[in-house]
Amino acid sequence: MPLPLYLLAVAVFAMGTSEFMLAGLLPDIASDLDVTVGTAGMLTSAFAIGMIVGAPLMAGLARNWPGRSSLLGFVLVFLAAHVVGASTSSFPVLVVTRVVAALAYAGFLAVALTTATRLVSPDKKGRALAVLLSGTTVATVAGVPGGSVLGTLFGWRATFWAVAALCLPVAIGIVKGIPARRIQQNAADGPALRAELAQLKRPRLLLTMLLGAMVNAATFASFTFLAPVVTDTAGLGELWISVALVLFGAGSFTGVTVAGRLSDQHPGPVIAVGGPLLLIGWPALAVLADKPTALLALVFVQGALSFVLGSTLITRVLYEAAAAPTMAGSYATAALNVGAAVGPLIAATTLSTAAGDLGPLWASGLLVLVALLVAFPLRGVIAAGRSSEVLR
Repeated sequence: MPLPLYLLAVAVFAMGTSEFMLAGLLPDIASDLDVTVGTAGMLTSAFAIGMIVGAPLMAGLARNWPGRSSLLGFVLVFLAAHVVGASTSSFPVLVVTRVVAALAYAGFLAVALTTATRLVSPDKKGRALAVLLSGTTVATVAGVPGGSVLGTLFGWRATFWAVAALCLPVAIGIVKGIPARRIQQNAADGPALRAELAQLKRPRLLLTMLLGAMVNAATFASFTFLAPVVTDTAGLGELWISVALVLFGAGSFTGVTVAGRLSDQHPGPVIAVGGPLLLIGWPALAVLADKPTALLALVFVQGALSFVLGSTLITRVLYEAAAAPTMAGSYATAALNVGAAVGPLIAATTLSTAAGDLGPLWASGLLVLVALLVAFPLRGVIAAGRSSEVLR
């Protein structure tokens, strides 16, 4: 894999740390800003909504910009949003900074996804995606737990400052490592924007995006509210939140690695095996959450299954959107973040039910079940190779 691809992965690590870090900070943010934990969960949804809107919007705006300039600009806006977020004492202002940061991240990721697929041969999109998304999974292994520990020791604001500081070497790396020339296809040499947007009318592409969104909704529904499960249900101390996040991140890294090796040529078996296992895992985690050993083991397993399945589906989005070379990354980003927005909202409604802290885990199981019910009658479409014309 080419070096610029790994530089992009480092940037995704910094931004992914911010996207996921709230899972370990929500109780402290809620207490400091005088809101409920459920209300604080809106920060995750606000970030995801910003990415949903920002992915196509920013990709459309940046399609004629030099790749290095657009990537650098998005990183600097992201940095500024975290400086403001770390300084504010207003929850609404914090929400706004999350939306702005999300818009910047969405633009960066949309351009980076498109760039990544142009750095490799057409049959290695899955491997390129795995390298890029490894930045996200390393964030859950190292960045997010580290942020959680930092937040526990020095307060949640310290984590926001740390993310802002992390953006500085990322910006330097982009300037030094990404060529000044346009490493993504010049929009003038490819399809018109209207033709690329027209790809969203294709049922096959929409189906794949929908399934990717639903699997990611299940992931974020539980991940966002994992901290109370660890401390209240399992009865572990606050520092064990970081342990659980590390295990989830290690599992997700494993899942992305497996998806990188299999998603290009064997998406059908990955989905056929991973889907049912993921469905079983969420209810099992809910039932065994009061047993710390089982909880921690299943957190790792669910992280791996969530990302092997989710990454495979997002890789299929990139293949299905091949006729939209400058917008394909934004479609994949939007699919991921529709799920990231909807999942926590659904999960938050379960916290006030009899299920309590375990409600999000049951909600995740339900979301995966619905996804499998949608996918099963059309499994041939999802598993079809790149040359298939089913539902075109």
